[in-house]
Amino acid sequence: MIAFDTNVIVCYLVKDDPHQAEAARLLLQELTPGNPGFICREVVLEIAWVLERSYRFSRAQVAEALIGLTASDTLVVENSDEVAAAAYLYDHAPVGFSDLMVFSAAKRSEAAPLYTFDRRFARMEGATLVEHAQ
Repeated sequence: MIAFDTNVIVCYLVKDDPHQAEAARLLLQELTPGNPGFICREVVLEIAWVLERSYRFSRAQVAEALIGLTASDTLVVENSDEVAAAAYLYDHAPVGFSDLMVFSAAKRSEAAPLYTFDRRFARMEGATLVEHAQ
């Protein structure tokens, strides 16, 4: 199994540099279910951030790209079920993708409640707002 850095996957998705996009496409084309590529959670977080901030993808477009990666039979996305669930929520929730991944990790670890100073994040079931000291 090989691993991918954020820039290879983003280049494959965005195709803004034709030469790099083709190199990324050829590399991903070589993958098989028996010899897949690996994408770690940190790369997933960076992909979401870069697509939204640098390429102005909508939340729906980011969610679609991430869900597509998790659905591939030639890619192993770390915690793919959590990534797919967070991507779906990202298209429907008013919080950032990284917050949703933190939320997923807390749920997986059975750590509850999840405390935050972020009022929007605290509206999620299982998250609790930390009140400021007076």
